[in-house]
Amino acid sequence: MPDAHRAEPLKFAYWVPNVSGGLVTSKIEQRTDFGFDYNRELAVLAERSGFEYALSQVRYASSYGAAQQHDPAAFSLGLLLATERLKLIVAAHPGLWHPAVLAKFGITADLLSRGRFAANIVSGWFKDEFTGLGEPWLEHDERYRRTEEFIRVLRGLWTRPDFDFSGDFYRIHDFSLRPQPHPVPGRAHPEIFQGGNSTAARQVAGRVSDWYFSNGKDFDGFTEQVADVRATAAEHGRTVRFGLNGFLIARETEAQARGVLREIVDKADTEAVEGFRAAVRQAGKSTSDGKGMWADSGFADLVQYNDGFRTGLIGTPEQIARRIVEYKKRGADLILLGFLHYLEDVEHFGRHVLPIVRELEAELDRTGDPLGAGNAR
Repeated sequence: MPDAHRAEPLKFAYWVPNVSGGLVTSKIEQRTDFGFDYNRELAVLAERSGFEYALSQVRYASSYGAAQQHDPAAFSLGLLLATERLKLIVAAHPGLWHPAVLAKFGITADLLSRGRFAANIVSGWFKDEFTGLGEPWLEHDERYRRTEEFIRVLRGLWTRPDFDFSGDFYRIHDFSLRPQPHPVPGRAHPEIFQGGNSTAARQVAGRVSDWYFSNGKDFDGFTEQVADVRATAAEHGRTVRFGLNGFLIARETEAQARGVLREIVDKADTEAVEGFRAAVRQAGKSTSDGKGMWADSGFADLVQYNDGFRTGLIGTPEQIARRIVEYKKRGADLILLGFLHYLEDVEHFGRHVLPIVRELEAELDRTGDPLGAGNAR
């Protein structure tokens, strides 16, 4: 069973819009820009508005509404140097990165930022990005076997001198990286995030990852994932923290917020969404139990390409805050957010939603509210 609540305050992250097209595949106006100047302003604002993390997207090929894209590692380094407290999570694909190269980059970024670098290890769903670059495309569970080895090597190089590793995908021989990452009290090494809905993804997270990212989920779906990953982690004497993706639409009334959602879906870029759906369809079907990413996602879900609408963070600030705290009760340690108009919406979140979240958390600490006591829809 999930904990009734966590004593530690929820952490918040935002998707860095380093890819053109915004966070929804729709022709609705999105007052968001993928350029660095805009993102630097956004990062400073997000840091001031209560965000602790930012996740840079990774996309190599122009596709599905993302016509242009900046490299997440280089982009994140620029944002690290423009901020003081914000942690940047860099998405990286095994097979396109070698773990030692990412480890070395991460050490430098971590030292330059005084301990604010993190990595999100992405097993990959877009076959054309691998084959188009002349790299082999592995079947689903093999990609996660490679991811597990990648994370083991990454952690080993960050924590152990004269590191050795012999696996099916990577072999490291008596190797040391110097200098080591920036020393941060209570942190053994830069944080390692990993996502994926499948059984293979959950098992890898339980065995080796620090954080497990979930696509957008309703309460039951998220609770089931948390229980699965926790069980695997417990078998290996570990604990894992949980992040949940959500697309947030806060307005003065629930009707206004839901009207924005309808407009986003009504103005969806149908060709791009259908292309994305065709590309990701194999992600769920290639697993034996049908639990892969996007296995049960409909057209409207895929307009936000990480199922962010399904988390239900749509309504008034109070409605959204109560729902966020209900997810905390079910095991969420971090909420990863996307927005329509980033500068306006991030500032609005910091002013109007986050204070209510903190009030509800304080109430939760005092009363130990059971699940559902917040009457979140």
